[in-house]
Amino acid sequence: MYYNEHNPPHFHAEYNGKEAEILINPVSLRSGTLPNRVLGLVVEWAQLHQEELLANWERARLKQPLHPIAGLDQ
Repeated sequence: MYYNEHNPPHFHAEYNGKEAEILINPVSLRSGTLPNRVLGLVVEWAQLHQEELLANWERARLKQPLHPIAGLDQ
């Protein structure tokens, strides 16, 4: 997630030189490409942490520090 982003709320996921924008609500691929397995893990993670992602989106819009979000392995 970057500061000064445009709506709709989303975050960026990168893997092995590939990048995708993932919408937060509903969680879905907006643009870009990731391997299917990786995209599945990113979507699973985003669904588990949707509220935290939306809260961080608001913090970013207000130029406030973002809160860390746990990974799938935690």
